[in-house]
Amino acid sequence: MRKIVQVILHHLWMDYKYPFVTVHGKVAKKDFYIVEVIDQDGVRGYGETEAFPTPWYTEETTVTTKIALENYLIPTLFQANIQHPEELNEQFQTIRRNHMAKAALEQAVWDLYAKKQQQPLYQLIGGTQDTVPVGVSIGLKETDQALLDTIEEKIAAGYKRVKLKVRNGEEIDTLEKVREVYPTLPLMIDANGSYSWKDKDRLLALDQFKLLMIEQPFAQNDFVDHAKLQSMLETPLCLDESIHTVSDMKTAIALGSCQIVNVKLSRVGGFSAVKQIHDLAVAHDIPLWCGGMLEAGVGRAHSLAIATLPQFSLPADTASSSHYWHRDIIQPEVTLEHGMIQLPQQPGLGYAVDHEALAFYRVDKHLYKNE
Repeated sequence: MRKIVQVILHHLWMDYKYPFVTVHGKVAKKDFYIVEVIDQDGVRGYGETEAFPTPWYTEETTVTTKIALENYLIPTLFQANIQHPEELNEQFQTIRRNHMAKAALEQAVWDLYAKKQQQPLYQLIGGTQDTVPVGVSIGLKETDQALLDTIEEKIAAGYKRVKLKVRNGEEIDTLEKVREVYPTLPLMIDANGSYSWKDKDRLLALDQFKLLMIEQPFAQNDFVDHAKLQSMLETPLCLDESIHTVSDMKTAIALGSCQIVNVKLSRVGGFSAVKQIHDLAVAHDIPLWCGGMLEAGVGRAHSLAIATLPQFSLPADTASSSHYWHRDIIQPEVTLEHGMIQLPQQPGLGYAVDHEALAFYRVDKHLYKNE
């Protein structure tokens, strides 16, 4: 690789088309950074931070990602003189956790590298398909009818499966109402780790609804109770927040904590970590799927790239741009056709950053030079 001479952090605020509601609260605005890297030849690569303003999903926040990037990760990148993006994973080992900050910078370097190689990013990382089947994640709604109307809208749009965010104690009532109208709909639920072992009987009762999976019922570090519950359930458990590292994946496999894993590029720290987790999943025959982080276009495009890896056999959560935004920051926007997203064949991400939209949403900008 040619020397990376500049990194730019574009601080953006984007209003979601519809607020997204989970048991942890409502997300109405995306507060994040677009990471832009520029090499000696003027080639540019782009990544996106996915941490939320508050640490409800992981310990990282919008503020902490900037601190990690500015003080540790960008200086490490400038000093490393890497020849390939995979070398960043090793260079970042001395910096603990901060996976979302690491992933955003690594994404940008991968995008730049793929452009230099004149190859689509998804092919460069080992992707084997140029279309990705996608599902949709539906947040909590104020009424049952609002939920049913949203499901109807998403089915009509062609989404391959529906994930429902649910509240602890309301899931059975919600599923009864949904199954009455949609008895065969590919369906899963997610309460973002809000259950505990005392809810075991209610969770076991979910077998009656023939769900594709139950995602992350218990806390992120509770591999043991997930394993105990999975041994009692017919419905597959899927781990999300529990899987931050390859070591976490090994723990889940050893204990039998799940049958499916949701992989998020930002949560595990980037493409290199995803590929290691993917290879473990192949060896142990564990289906993967790509979860969503309410991404803007750059992050969405990177997530689509990992969803092309062979073991990602279940529909991704990377819905179309129009599901979230009145206007995205890439051209063309991510679009859905018959429940599938076709990946572009241009080098790198395949999507161009819309610099007019970037400027419209930008609230601040920070430039770092490799001198």
